[in-house]
Amino acid sequence: MSTGSTERPPSMMDVAAAAGVSHQTVSRVLNGSDKVSTKTRDRVHKAIKDLGYRRNSVARALVTRKSGIIGIITTTSVHHGPTSILLAIELAAREAGYFTGVAPLDVSTPESLRSAVDHFLGLAVEAVVIVAPLVEMAEDIDLVDIPVPVVAVRSPAIAQAAGVLSVSVDQENGARQAVRHLLDLGHTDIAHVPGPPDWSEARARESEWRAVMAEAGLPTREPLARGWNSEVGYTVGLRLAREGAPTAVFAGNDELALGLIRAFHEAGLSVPEDVSIVGFDDIPTAKFYIPRLTTVRQDFPQLGRLVVSTLVKAIEGEPSVKPISLPARLIVRESTAAPRN
Repeated sequence: MSTGSTERPPSMMDVAAAAGVSHQTVSRVLNGSDKVSTKTRDRVHKAIKDLGYRRNSVARALVTRKSGIIGIITTTSVHHGPTSILLAIELAAREAGYFTGVAPLDVSTPESLRSAVDHFLGLAVEAVVIVAPLVEMAEDIDLVDIPVPVVAVRSPAIAQAAGVLSVSVDQENGARQAVRHLLDLGHTDIAHVPGPPDWSEARARESEWRAVMAEAGLPTREPLARGWNSEVGYTVGLRLAREGAPTAVFAGNDELALGLIRAFHEAGLSVPEDVSIVGFDDIPTAKFYIPRLTTVRQDFPQLGRLVVSTLVKAIEGEPSVKPISLPARLIVRESTAAPRN
């Protein structure tokens, strides 16, 4: 015979009382609404944690006739950007009281995208997020009819179809900050190691590097190779050292920067005394590079929260009408300095 406790679990009203707010405010916090102040949101989350409150998603679905599920379509890429965005969205969705399902695509075509959407519609999802770092995938979104709210994490440079809400980090401004930082230090020979040409972020960063150099009246070296991994950076670094190194390099991401640092070290060049290096992403290990890496930070947790809050608004009938872009931020560490001469 069971002798389990009959004490009822804490309710939303209990959370509201403990936080000193209305139950409507608690609901807004759980749904990811941005109409609640940070101070109030923190108070509600503290009450939830202290009371051990757990949202009854099944009961909610029965009452509201909503599944509480958000479908996420992305690539199978294991690179830092897409994986960080995916994790950030999943965490933000959970905080807002939603379940998530993920459909990774090996190859992006309108047909594969449509198949993933149909899969999620069969699960009665309330909305769909498409993380589309590849240009072709970002363009395919507008070819697929999706009868639920959609947020695409993609470049605003992609033509925006009606009904698809776009959210992104401002890649152009991040690249501009990186190159301007090197120019302000006195560098005039700034090379760039870009990412793959089929990635929107890689195109944006390279384009802005060219634009800033042109504005300064300076020539650009044509990239020797493209890619995202350290091996590409290492190979390019060895070639630059052999053929005449620039005084600075803007790397398309932090992994490329790591390869460059290693190659220059092997070639007898010191970073930043001989060559300054700036990365992009601010991956967790960037501050442990030798030297500690100057880089551009993308706030993926904030991006995840913005994606989910944008979706929640759309679900509630208040969709955004313009693409939303978050700023990137230059993090200056030890891998950049004024040129020797």
